[in-house]
This record gives sequence, C-alpha cells and structure tokens, in this order.
Amino acid sequence: MSLTARTTATAVAAAAATGAATAETATETTTGATTTAVITEKTPPPAPAGLAEDTPAPSSPVPAPAPAQALPADSRASRTRRVLLRLSSLLATGATKSAAIAALLVLWETAPRLGLVDRTFLPPFSEVAVAWWALAADGQLADNTYASLMRSFTGFGLALALAVPLGLLIGWYRPVADLLNPLLEVFRNTAALALLPVFVLLLGIGETSKVSIVLYACSWPILLNTISAVRHVDPTLLKLAKSMDLSAPRLFQKVILPSAVPVIFTGIRLAGSVSILVLVAAEMIGAKAGLGYLINASQYNFAIPQMYAGIITISAIGVAVNQLLVALERRLSSWRVSAGD
Repeated sequence: MSLTARTTATAVAAAAATGAATAETATETTTGATTTAVITEKTPPPAPAGLAEDTPAPSSPVPAPAPAQALPADSRASRTRRVLLRLSSLLATGATKSAAIAALLVLWETAPRLGLVDRTFLPPFSEVAVAWWALAADGQLADNTYASLMRSFTGFGLALALAVPLGLLIGWYRPVADLLNPLLEVFRNTAALALLPVFVLLLGIGETSKVSIVLYACSWPILLNTISAVRHVDPTLLKLAKSMDLSAPRLFQKVILPSAVPVIFTGIRLAGSVSILVLVAAEMIGAKAGLGYLINASQYNFAIPQMYAGIITISAIGVAVNQLLVALERRLSSWRVSAGD
C-alpha cells in the first residue's frame, strides 16, 4: 500500500472516532437535562418562610352546648298525677287502718252517755283524754312512763343478748340441743307470772326482781324462734354453700344468719309485747313508780279516768315498740322479695 493511502485511512479513522465521542457527549447531555426536568417537575417549590410561619393550622370546630330542654307539659302533668295518686292511696290506706280504732272510740264515747254502760266504771273517752292530759301536764305520766320503760328495756335487752346467741348455739350444734332440751321443756311451759312470787321472795321487791321477771318472760319467745329459724334453713342453700367449700364460720355468716333473721324477729316482736305486759303485772306488787303502779293506785283511789289513761299509755307504747321492731326487721332483711313481687 502506498503512503498516500495509509495517510488517508488514518485520517478517516480519526474523524470517525471524533464523531462518536461528540455523539456520546450529546447523548449524556440530553439525558441529564431530561432527568433534571423530571426532578424539577416532581419537587414542589418551597413555600416562603414568612408565609409558613404566619399561616395558622386548621382546627376542628367546637360544638355549641345543647340548649336545656324544658319538660313537656304532658310529662309534668303525668308526674303530678302520679304524686296525687300516691297521696290518695296513702290516705285511703291510713283511713282503712284507723277506721276500726275510730269506731271503737266513737262507741266508747257514746255508750256511757247513752246509758248503755255505767259511766262510773267506764267514763266517756273525752273524760279519759282530759285525765290523760292532766297527768301529762303535772309530770306524773312522764315519771311513771320513764320508770316502766327503763325496767322493760333493761330486761328486754338482756333477754336479747342472752337468748339469740344461745338459740343459735342450740339450733346449730346437735349435742348442745340434746343436753339442754329437757331443761328447756320444763321451763318453757311455766308461766312467768306464776314465778313472780318466787322472784319477789328470792330477789326482793326492788328493781332486781322486776327486771328479772321481764328477762325471764322475754327470753322464751326469742330463744324458741331462734332455734326454729336455724333448724329450718333451706337445705338447698346449705348444699350450694357447701359445694362452694365455705368454712363453717363463713357458712354461718353468709347463709344461716340471713335466712334466720325473719323468724328471729318474729320472736323479738313477741318479746317486746311481753316485756310491757309482764312488767305492768310486776309493778302492781311493791312498786312505787311505773305505769302498773299508776293503774293500781288509781284503782284503789277510785280515780277511774286516770286508770284508763294509764292503760291507754301502755297500749300506745306497745304499738310504738312493735312498729319500731317491724321497721328494723325490714331494714335487716331488705334482701327478701315479697310475695307481691
């Protein structure tokens, strides 16, 4: 090959290499521009600093308080109607319960005035009321009532403290019942007033004999009802409690006592009445104060209206004590469901 041909070939190769490099550089430039454009399109422009700081963040709206709605007229009318119905029901119940007492008082007032009975021995109720007010005004009624209540409540409280634990013990433990039952059968059939001369001979005519006779008389209703209450607890309740692995003290506390409360309170209510009745009889022997003494002294002095005033006071105290015990029973046995429910 000649020198001219080789020179020409070399020049052509150099020109080709220069063109390829130029094309590659152009391609890279185009690609970089395209990438920059894409990034520029995807990235949003930053917000101005002042505008970003001054613009507050959006907050949720606070709901306005709902206006108080007044009760509709129909609701107020229905409530008033219910109150009136309840008041009328209470008045009707009170009238029904007091109708017999009112009839007795009317008969008591009219029978002596009409000559049906001798008013010397049964004065009209109005005269008895006047005598009761006179005794209350001069303090005799208050003094005698206080003396009787102190004796009665002392004997009743001692009987309650002794008879309830003993009844629970006898009713729960069979060996104790087998030991004491013969002795209980002997004394339970002996009237308290039949033993009054014995108490007076042994303890004298002072306060001790009177409180002791009340204690003796009140113990039996409480004791016998407590024994019966413990022995007649629902066997299903006992089985359920034993299936829960309750200990003997917990079983006694959670099952026996709550189940026995109604029957025990029946005996307590009977004892409350007995405490007043027996005390009046005891106060007629050797007492210098008390409602029994007032009644006995009025009889000897032939102050018949005062005698009936003392009898009425005893009756009122008996009713008040019974109502108090009924309220206490309802309080302690509020878990029970009445038959009407």
